[in-house]
Amino acid sequence: MDLTEAIADILVEEGVEYVFGFPSNPLFDTGVLAEKGIQKIIVRQERTGAHMADALSRVTSGNAVGVFACQHGPGTENSFGGVAQAYGESVPLVAFPAGYDQSNNDTDPKFSSLVNYQQISKSCEQLTDADAVAETVRRAFSAARNGRPRPAVVEVPKDVFYHEVEPFDYTPGITSRPGADPAAVSEAVDRLLDAERPVIYAGQGVHYAEGWDALQELAELTEAPVATSLNGKSAFPEDHRLSLGAGSKSEPGQLAHFLDECDLLFGVGTSFTDTAYGITVPTDNTIVHSTLDATDVNKDVEADHAVLGDAKLVLEAMVDEVEERLDGPRGRADDVAAEIAEVKEAWLDEWRPKLESDEAPINPYRVIDELTNVVDASEAIITHDAGNARDFVAPFWESPEPLGYIGWGKTTQLGYGLGLAMGAKLAHPEKLCINVWGDGAIGMTGLDFETAVRYDLPILSILLNNYEMAGYDTPFGGDFATVAEGLGGYGEQVTDPNEVADAIERGIRKTEEGTPVMLEFITCHETELSRPDLD
Repeated sequence: MDLTEAIADILVEEGVEYVFGFPSNPLFDTGVLAEKGIQKIIVRQERTGAHMADALSRVTSGNAVGVFACQHGPGTENSFGGVAQAYGESVPLVAFPAGYDQSNNDTDPKFSSLVNYQQISKSCEQLTDADAVAETVRRAFSAARNGRPRPAVVEVPKDVFYHEVEPFDYTPGITSRPGADPAAVSEAVDRLLDAERPVIYAGQGVHYAEGWDALQELAELTEAPVATSLNGKSAFPEDHRLSLGAGSKSEPGQLAHFLDECDLLFGVGTSFTDTAYGITVPTDNTIVHSTLDATDVNKDVEADHAVLGDAKLVLEAMVDEVEERLDGPRGRADDVAAEIAEVKEAWLDEWRPKLESDEAPINPYRVIDELTNVVDASEAIITHDAGNARDFVAPFWESPEPLGYIGWGKTTQLGYGLGLAMGAKLAHPEKLCINVWGDGAIGMTGLDFETAVRYDLPILSILLNNYEMAGYDTPFGGDFATVAEGLGGYGEQVTDPNEVADAIERGIRKTEEGTPVMLEFITCHETELSRPDLD
C-alpha cells in the first residue's frame, strides 16, 4: 500500500470519523477515506474546515480529535489562521497539510508548513520517509491529546503520499492525565476554607477533563460561587444558584460584584491569560491557581499558591479533602445565593429596556433575549462570532449543561462561529446548534453556509445585521436571507421586533425538518456593553 492508504488506516485506528478540509490532497483525491469508512467534509475555504475540526474536538472534550487536510501552497497559506485559532484556544487537532515535492519544497517562495506552522502548533513534523508513518502520526495524536491540548501538524510532500509502505501494525498512543501533589491540594483547601468570600473560577480545562461534577460538588461543599472563563462557560450550570456567569468583554453584574469583593480567587483549568475577553483578575486578594500547564503559573497573574494537574483529578482530590474536614454545611450558602440573586436582578433591571425594546430597527439585545426565551438551552449548543455578537450573547445566555456553549478568549478571526456550529452539529446531531454573528463575520465565511446544506447540517444561524462594521463606522450592505435561500437553505429577514420570537420558532421547526436556517435580523447600531467591572 502507499502512504495515503497507510495514513487512512491509522486514522481508522485512532477512531477518526471525519476529515475536514479542501482539495487538492491525496487523502481527499484518491477516495481512500470513503474506502475506510471515513467521511470527508469539503468546505468552501480552508479556515472553515479547521474550525469544524476545532468544534468536533471541543464538544467531545477532546475524546474525538478533529482532523484537517489541505493542499500544498495556497491551501496551507489559507489554513494558517484556522490552526492558529486552535492553538490560541488550546484545541487538540491533527493537520495533514500537503507539501511541495521533495525536489523543490525548500525553494523560494514556496510556503513550508514545517517552517511556518511551528509557532502555532504543539508539534510540527515533515514526513519524508513513508515507513516512518506509524511513529510520526502516533506522535502527532499523542501530542494533541496529552498535556495542554493543541494542534499537531504532519506535513507530507505531495510525492511522498504515493510512496510504498511496508506492512505495519498500528496501536494508538496512550493518553495520561497527571494528578496533583497531595501537599499542594491540602494547602489549596486550607486557603479555600479560610477565605471569607472565596470565588471559584473555572476554565476550559474543566471541559477537557470532564470535571463538571467535581466542580459542582466542590462549590456546594464550600458554598462558594462559581464564575467561568468564556472558554469554560457551561462548565458549571448557569442556572445553579451559585453561578456567577462567564467573564468576557461583557459580563453579568453579579460576576463583577463578587470578583470585586472576594478575598480569594481559586482558578481551576484556566491559564489566567491576560486578555480583553476575560475577567479582570483582582490584584489585592489571594490567588490559588490550578492548571495543567506549568508555564501558565505566574505568566500573567502572580499566584500565591499553585496546584498542577488535570482539572478533574485536582477537583476530586480537593472534594475528598474538604469532606474530611467539614462535618456538614457551613451555613452560608443561602446568604451567598441570595446575594447573587439580588445583584443579578438589579443588573437585569438595568438592561430590561434594551432586552425588551420595541424599537425598530430591532435592538440586538431583544433578539438575544427572545432567543434565550424560545430555545431550550439544555438541548442546544451555541456559539458566536467576535465583536458585538460575542458581547451581546455572553452575559445573557445561560447554559445549564456542560459543553452547551463554545466560547473563546483570545484573538479571534471573524467568521469563526459558522464552522464551530457545523462541527458541533456533526458531533451532536440531536442538539440545536446555533451561531450568532454580524455582517462583518458573514462577509468572511458566509458562503460556507452552503456546506451546511450540502452535508445536511441543519444549524440555526442568527445574523445581526446593522449594515455596519461594529463601532468602526464602516458601512456594509447585503440581503443575506436571500443569499441563504440561494445556497439551498431557509432564509428569513425580520424587521419587526414583535416578530422575533415567532421567527426563531419557525427557524427551529425548519432545522427539525432538516434544513439549515439563517434568520437575518435588521438591527440598530447598538454600542452599549455590560461592563459592570468598569462602573
